[in-house]
This record gives sequence, structure tokens and C-alpha cells, in this order.
Amino acid sequence: MNQKQKRTLLRILLSLALFIAALLLPLEGAGRLAAFLLPYAAIGYDVLWRAIRGILHGQVFDENFLMALATVGALLTGEYPEAVAVMLFYQVGELFQSYAVGRSRKSIASLMDIRPDYANLERDGDIVQVDPEEVAAGDTIVVKPGERIPLDGVVLDGRTSVDTAALTGESLPRDVAPGDDVVSGCINASGLIRVQVTKAFGESTVAKILELVENASSKKARAENFITRFARVYTPAVVIAALLLALLPPLLFGGSWENWIHRALIFLVISCPCALVISVPLSFFGGIGGASRSGILVKGGSYLEALANTEIVVFDKTGTLTRGVFNVTAVHPDTVSEAKLLELAALAESYSDHPVARSLREAYGLEIDRSRIEEVAEKAGHGVTARIDGQNVAVGNDKLMETSGAAWRPCHHVGTTVHVAVNGSYAGHIVISDEVKPDAKEAIAALKAAGIRKTVMLTGDAAEVGEAVAAQLGIDEVHTRLLPGDKVDRVEELLRQRSAKGRLAFVGDGINDAPVLARADLGIAMGALGSDAAIEAADIVLMDDKPSKIATAIRISRRTRQIVYQNIVFALGVKALVLLLGAFGMANMWEAVFADVGVSVIAILNASRALKAGK
Repeated sequence: MNQKQKRTLLRILLSLALFIAALLLPLEGAGRLAAFLLPYAAIGYDVLWRAIRGILHGQVFDENFLMALATVGALLTGEYPEAVAVMLFYQVGELFQSYAVGRSRKSIASLMDIRPDYANLERDGDIVQVDPEEVAAGDTIVVKPGERIPLDGVVLDGRTSVDTAALTGESLPRDVAPGDDVVSGCINASGLIRVQVTKAFGESTVAKILELVENASSKKARAENFITRFARVYTPAVVIAALLLALLPPLLFGGSWENWIHRALIFLVISCPCALVISVPLSFFGGIGGASRSGILVKGGSYLEALANTEIVVFDKTGTLTRGVFNVTAVHPDTVSEAKLLELAALAESYSDHPVARSLREAYGLEIDRSRIEEVAEKAGHGVTARIDGQNVAVGNDKLMETSGAAWRPCHHVGTTVHVAVNGSYAGHIVISDEVKPDAKEAIAALKAAGIRKTVMLTGDAAEVGEAVAAQLGIDEVHTRLLPGDKVDRVEELLRQRSAKGRLAFVGDGINDAPVLARADLGIAMGALGSDAAIEAADIVLMDDKPSKIATAIRISRRTRQIVYQNIVFALGVKALVLLLGAFGMANMWEAVFADVGVSVIAILNASRALKAGK
């Protein structure tokens, strides 16, 4: 419980004590009014102030205005205990709401468990323990064994293994040495390391992830927006209805003014839309928290809601359904030796971060002499060209060979074929194979079991490679030999195949799939450890690199939606019933309090179930 919640609790206890005293004291007239004004002022001053401020700013019809109008009206008609009780129970409901939201936020933070508490900063030869936010890019920090890495950086000294489980869910540690990048939020498992910070805390991986979760409530779901719009119309409507209820019967039928004003006040208390305004956003926030429990980061309720309506799931292949860890499985030289073919390919790809480039450099195995390389140019979807030892070298797919004028030949091996041409003459090719992720087949099966109508795979690989992977996994449709722009075109076609309420989700690695992630109804990035592009481009980020988590995310979204609908039906149903009873004089102020605060508390408890949706 935070300081604000503790202050509210103390106010509630103080007001309750004063309220009980006022009930017990044998006072009449002004003395009785004064006795009840004390607990009313203690518990309700902030509500009254917010109502006045809302009126001054033109925002009249909100819950503060309804509570102020109902309770001040009760005081003016001599219903002193009811006025205090309504305000008291309203504040109890507000405290409960604050606690529930705080619990959701705290649960998310504890489940992620990635925010570092401190950083060991090197300053004037000493090591000073400081808040990570005080460390600037370029500073040097020391991370001891067992400590959480507080900021993104590059290892200067020391070797260790890094536990990334808090970010990815993967239990296997990653070895790092001088020159390697390390990411905030991971744990230094073994050796002491010195790290040069590359990003301030506000720009670090851990800060972006925490900010993403904390700000998730800003992207409202349609159900949330509906409730907001509904409250804007509903609240003034019930105020007008209460006013008519207080005025028309006495004027038209000669009824008791006091009786009908009392009924109108009860009507106002019942009509307060707290249960909806509180519980619907809290349900989505709880669902987002439940998703984070499973390493699924959702940027907002709108994306969680869209996920529940997903009909078509489109996958990129490399790094999404396959590991993206390529190994050279065959070297077929044509006019040069095997060693020379590997050397030319590795040198040309020496500046690329693509998995294929890394596998070529690993297969080459020798140190890259960058002084031999000039005029490197990477052509998306084709490959790389460079001048190596004064010769024009092209390394890439068959499309690049055609533009280079090289007479390439196909390979019978299944895998990614990297062709090499020197000065326009074909030198041979290298075959690189990727490995399907262990849970990829399970992921496709789980999606079909969840009612996904169609699964599609898009890849730039040759037809035989893409079709072999699709057949192995049970994917419905596959499109091969695609450039990045072609993928957007295919997604455009698939978008036209969904139903009116259906949604299309695209799943990619978030690095070179940004255009498609942005075009789909829902962009899902896989394995986003350390990838700013993934966090920026996608609507949902799967931190543990497992495609099977997509079905988990859909299950969470549908359960959250179910809880939202339950709260809407329950709250509106109870309020409609008690509103009718109040209008006909069959409900008193205490029943009105239940219809407001009681329904709110029940709805909040139900909404809190969404936090457990990840289990």
C-alpha cells in the first residue's frame, strides 16, 4: 500500500469513528448537522473539490459531480447519516480500485523482475553505488557475479555468462567477453565484468519494456472507448432524469416534495457509472499483466482486444518459425577452391548483421582483414556487392546473379543457396541450412485448435525450402522468393480475405519486418531481446522467442474479453433493476450504495481475475 492509499485509509477510519460518534450522540437540530458535517468533510472534501474544479473547467458530468450532488442534496433534506455513508462507501470503493490497479502494476513489475535497483559506477578510481538513472552513456560500470546488469553496454574487461531468463524465458546462459554487447535486465551469472554504458537508463532495453507495460493503458480497446463515450451520454442523462423525477410528480400530481427529492437523490447514487468506468479498463490492464507473466508484452488494450478477434496469422520464416541460426552445410565451388569461395563470401558479408552473413563468417573461421574490402553495398532481398582485392564480388541469391550477369546454377540441397560471382563470372555457391524451432509445429497446431482460420508463411527463400518448412509444420499457405515489398503486397491480399470483425496478425522478428508489422492489423515481434526495432514496430512483443506463445496470447485475450463482457452485463443489469426500484420508491439509500459501491467492488474483483489469465 503506497502513501496515498495509506492517507485515504486513515481518512476513512477517522471519518468512520466520527460517523459512529455522531450516530450515538443525542443531538438535535444544528448540533446534529454539525456532528455529521465533521465526518462528511473528513471523507468528502476531495470529491467536492474535484466536482467544483470539473464545473469550472466545463467537465460537469462525472462521478465526482454525481456524488457531490447526491450527498449535498441528502444533507439539505436532513438525510445526514445517508449523506456520510454514501461518501464513506464511495471512498472505500475508490481505495479498493486504487489498490487493485496498484496490485496489477506491482504484479507486472515483480513478474518481469527486470528493473535494476542500482549501478556500480566507476568514479575517480572508486566504485560508487548509484541509481541507474544517474549513469550517463559513456560511463563505466562494474557488474559483480549475481548482480543484475543495470544498463545496456559493451564489455570492456572480464568474461562471464549472462542469464537472460528474465527477458526471454530461456534458461541457457549466454557467454560474453570483451567487445560483446550486454543488455540491461539480465543477470551476471559468474565473473566480474566492466561495462561501458552505451545508453542512458531512459533509453535502455529494460526501461523501454517497463515503459511499454506501464503505458499500456493509453491504447484503449474499443470496449473501453465505448464505456468512455457511454459515460459521457449516460451521466448527463441520469442527472436530467433525476431532476425530472424530483420536479414532475410534485408539480403534476401534487406529491410530497421531500419524498420525490429523496427518490431523485437515491436515483443519482445508483446511476453513478463507477463499476463500468473502473472495471473495464482494469480488466484490460489485468489481461496485459497476465500476458506479461508469460513473457508477452502487449502495448495496450486495443491490441489485446484485436488479438481475440484474430482469424489469419501470417508468419515470417527466418527467426520466427526457424531458429535463424544458420550453418554452412555444403560448399560447391565452380571456378575457385572451396576455401577461396568461403573467403570471398565471408569478406563481402563482413559488415552485415544478417544471420546468413554471420554463418558465412563463422564457417570461414579466420580474422576478417577489412583493408581488403571496399565499396560494400547491400541490396535488400538480393544480397551484397563489394570490391575485394580490386575485384567486383557479388554474394547473394539468384536475382543478384542475374543482375550481375553471372550464369548461376541451382543446387539439389535443400537450404538457402548463397551464390558468388567475381567480375560477373560465376564462382560457385554455398548452401546454408536453418533449423525449425522445437515448438513451431506445436504452435501451428495450437492456433488451429484455437479456431484460427488460416496460417500463412512468407519467405524470401527458394520455393523448395519454404514449401518443405510449411509442409513440416502444417501451414496452410506459403509464398516464397519474396522481397520485403512483396511481403506487404501479400499481406494486403490476405487482409481482404478476413471477415468484417476478423483481424490479421503478422509475426516477424521485428528487425527487417517493420513495414509488414505496421501494415497488419496486429504486429507480433518474436525474440525481441535487445531489439529496439521490435519494441518500436510491433504491437505485441514475445520476449522468449517461442511461436507457441501466440496461442497463449490469444487465450489470454479471449479470457480478458469474456471478463469485460461479464462486468458490463452485470453492472448495467444491477443498476437498471435498482434504478427502477428507486424511481418507484422501493429502494432506499443503502440499497443505492450497494448498487454503486457494491457493484463496483464485485466488478473490480472480477476484473482482477484477468491478471491470472497467463496461468
